Amino acid sequence: MNYFLFCKGRVGLWYTLVLAVYLCSCSAIASEAPPLFLQQQKITGVITDALGPLQGVNIIVKGTTVRSTSDELGRYNINAATGDILVFSFMGFKTIEIGIGQQTIVSVLLIEDTMQLEEVVVNAGYYSVKQKESTGSIARITSKDIEKQPVTNFLATMQGRMAGVAVTQSTGIAGGSFDIKIRGINSLRSDGNNPLYIIDGVPYTADAIGQGFTNTVMQSPTSPLNNINPADIESLEVLKDADATAIYGSRGANGVVLITTKKGKAGKTKFTVSFAHGLASVTRFMDMMNTQQYLKMRRQAFVNDGITEYPAYEYDINGTWEQNRNTNWQKVLFGGTAEVTSLQSSLSGGNQQTQFSLSGNFGKETTVFPGDFRYLKGNVRAGLNHESLDQKFKVGFSAGYTIQDNNQPSTDITTQALSLAPNAPNLYDATGNLNWENNTFENPLRLLSGKSFSKTYDLVSSANFSYEIANRLILKTSLGYTDLNHTESSSQPSTIFNPAYELGPESSQIFVGTTSRKSWIVEPQLNYGFDTGKLQVEALVGSTFQSQRNEQLGLQASGFTSNSLIYNLAAASNIYVINNDISQYRYQAFYGRLNLNWDKRYIINITGRRDGSSRFGPGRQFAWFGAVGGAWLFSNENFLKENSFLSFGKIRASYGTTGSDQIGNYQFLDTYTTAGTNYQGVIGLQPTRLFNPLFGWERSKKLEVALEAGFCKDRIFVTAAWYKNRSSNQLAGIPLPGTTGFQTLQANMDATVENRGVEVTLRTINITSDHFNWTTSINFSKSKNELVSFPGIETSTYANLLAVGAPLNIKKVYHYTGIDSQAGTYTFQDVNNDGLYNAADRKTIVDLNPKFYGGIQNQLKYGNVELDFLFQFVKQRNYNTAAFGPLPGTMRNVASPNVSSWTSPENTGAYQLYTSGANSAAAIAYGRYIASDAVITDASYVRLKNIGLSWDIPQKYIPKIHCKIYFQGQNLIIFTKFKGADPEFSATGALPPLKVLTTGIQLTF
Repeated sequence: MNYFLFCKGRVGLWYTLVLAVYLCSCSAIASEAPPLFLQQQKITGVITDALGPLQGVNIIVKGTTVRSTSDELGRYNINAATGDILVFSFMGFKTIEIGIGQQTIVSVLLIEDTMQLEEVVVNAGYYSVKQKESTGSIARITSKDIEKQPVTNFLATMQGRMAGVAVTQSTGIAGGSFDIKIRGINSLRSDGNNPLYIIDGVPYTADAIGQGFTNTVMQSPTSPLNNINPADIESLEVLKDADATAIYGSRGANGVVLITTKKGKAGKTKFTVSFAHGLASVTRFMDMMNTQQYLKMRRQAFVNDGITEYPAYEYDINGTWEQNRNTNWQKVLFGGTAEVTSLQSSLSGGNQQTQFSLSGNFGKETTVFPGDFRYLKGNVRAGLNHESLDQKFKVGFSAGYTIQDNNQPSTDITTQALSLAPNAPNLYDATGNLNWENNTFENPLRLLSGKSFSKTYDLVSSANFSYEIANRLILKTSLGYTDLNHTESSSQPSTIFNPAYELGPESSQIFVGTTSRKSWIVEPQLNYGFDTGKLQVEALVGSTFQSQRNEQLGLQASGFTSNSLIYNLAAASNIYVINNDISQYRYQAFYGRLNLNWDKRYIINITGRRDGSSRFGPGRQFAWFGAVGGAWLFSNENFLKENSFLSFGKIRASYGTTGSDQIGNYQFLDTYTTAGTNYQGVIGLQPTRLFNPLFGWERSKKLEVALEAGFCKDRIFVTAAWYKNRSSNQLAGIPLPGTTGFQTLQANMDATVENRGVEVTLRTINITSDHFNWTTSINFSKSKNELVSFPGIETSTYANLLAVGAPLNIKKVYHYTGIDSQAGTYTFQDVNNDGLYNAADRKTIVDLNPKFYGGIQNQLKYGNVELDFLFQFVKQRNYNTAAFGPLPGTMRNVASPNVSSWTSPENTGAYQLYTSGANSAAAIAYGRYIASDAVITDASYVRLKNIGLSWDIPQKYIPKIHCKIYFQGQNLIIFTKFKGADPEFSATGALPPLKVLTTGIQLTF
């Protein structure tokens, strides 16, 4: 034994003899009074919750430094003595203390503790803060919510789950984009309202990587946010108010989305693999006219037009096509079933000093269109964290690489399905070829020979280092690098036309676009904290150095000798450069934060940042932004500490400024482009933009007041917030006289936009027991957007688009007044009574912003079974089906409500008279009709957005493997009075969001 090493000389010998006698005496009386240090023994057991084993539970011998952690199967072991107390603690669960007697096996069932939910540490970007001590507005969801949704874009996981965050889907086509607005619209420019995205500390540019004309099927340029694998995300935090966003300065004007990926945890190496497969289909179809209704409309149209003999080209009604065929073209052309497949795997583990993680995923999604189209996505991510034995030096590394391969038709044939006559011919002839029905039929499947291809390769990597120089004085450095390469093409071969036109491959054309985006960022930071009496002080200072290089090239090629060579641009006889852009963006900033916390009751948080951007003119590149936030934890006051009803109470408020430089590069400079004209063998240049040295920052001022309160030990927890944001110094184009040769001058406009609203979140623990738990979460947002001022708007090009006192997202339309009973045509208000209908009469303002929106989520656990479902609701107005439909009576189908039309002065119906197109007055009236308030109707809805059902198979059935079987659904049911396919993005003719149903299995070894 070690003490014998010290037994030297007489003192050492005497000490040895005394100790030997003592040990012998202890042995003799061990059965009567055993000393504690002789009863050290290994304690083992399994730690579970209501669903199964818990990994990462902390076990400590109370009053000592002896500790252990449970592994992926909930197992642990620790040395303890009789009389010791073991403390079991885990975030979100009640802490349990168990005394040790003679037992060697101690298994524990932990129960969720809502009190500890307020101890959750949220990511605020450059720092972390306990949720209960936060002075800012931060919404958060975790992997528990994300992993229950069968989606490929992480923005879809946020729909209906966060107050103040409105997310809408642009298309149901795989790989499509989403639109996100955090507390409304701040900028006059549609592209100036994007939030800032941060992935593990690295800014990620969400600007579109496609060029529109090269990816027509998506309805909009490709979004890079599909590159992030939702299964890799640990948490999503959205920073909304000035206190939370001001530290990001100009980049946080429209909110900040923080994406934290999963990291390795200490414990035994764990390998998890999951496989899911499912089906996707259109949730609902539009109610279109059947053949009987359609032909009746067509015949009445000719009667109304005074035409007694059907023209030869009116094949649907003159007997050329069958009169009894009735085809629902929606079900034929986009009513198929897509397959959704996902394979996920991860490996993680490590010890207290070093943790690692490695994950990979593969996903495949086919389409509901006819043909072999698919979207493939693969991702690999690696992470490594290490800290020194003295816990002073820490290093972390994370990198993710994603490959996307999207193969879609170049045209969304949803529009063709909605307009095709129900008695149109079959798609294929008797030999299996496309049917052209003797050149009377434009077969919609012809469009599928045009392909839209895109491939994206994306790397996002980060590294961070920290060293504790002295007690709570920490030096940090964060590094980031991103590299994105994207190619896409949209082909239009001659085969998309009827062979009777005899168009050869020389008429074929293809649009090709490439995008390259590389960026790096370095952010050194110094943190210091100290306590003095009841005062706690946290401070940080740091700086940012960032650079991004963008390259885009867009080409159009035509004149091929063969359609098989359409993807070989060298085979084209004509190549045109549509876009060739190379730009460099540089950004630097210095920032700081000071947080004062007095006695856990009064908190002040001060942040400031000085930003510099290369996007502004000389002397205008730098600007100051900052905010102050305060909180009063009134539940910690002495007169409320013993209150049994109020368990938590906080009032917080914040005010500050942020800015925006989301205007694109070189907007303040004189710029030129090639004229495209060859003069004496030389291609000339032409000016495209005028220099403006006064070009500067947009500014946003944000004010918020909020109340957070918990009742009955936080079983009821509510947060209510009121906010008002004002954005001024708007970056937009000032109209110029035509004699200048330019339409606009990029400048700061003296216009102010205001967003104000109320947000409420409510969480209730309805039932909690050892076997059954039921939690409900509700969020509600009501906001109002307003253009407060815009001097000179009456004489600007914005006069027909915007109005002072009205929201930005409006439409100025005619006011519909009914149907002329004698003429049978639509009528409208002539505002200025001049007998003409033009922009001067489009004075009716329709607000297309949601009046309110939110979600209701329920989580139920019974034993090993868990059920989670979410209802999303939106109160709004939007365009109905008539706004995008053809003129009723022409050779195109329309929605079934049009059966009620004017036929005589005695029978006016709900819609004007039909016309085959010969009645110009009716055609003109219809044009005004679709530009009036008559086609903008209630588009409110309640949607069963998501459902997740899982069963953790008990360990007794599979002792060495943790197995979970699950079912997940997305966009399942919609309740609405809206007459159209889907009210979320109106009746635009695009493929609506799909209903997805998947089943899967997850194994953990």
